Amino acid sequence: MTQVAKDAGLSRESLYRALSEDGNPSFATVLKVARAIGLRLHARPA
Repeated sequence: MTQVAKDAGLSRESLYRALSEDGNPSFATVLKVARAIGLRLHARPA
C-alpha cells in the first residue's frame, strides 16, 4: 500500500481511507490507483 500510495501521489492514510468500507473515493483517485498498479480502464459501448 505504501508504494501504491506513493506511485499514485497520495498519502498512505488517505489511500486507506478512500478504499475503506466506508470510503467514497473520487473517480480521479480510482484512476490514480489503477495507473499505479499497472491497470488501464477503458469505456466501450454497451
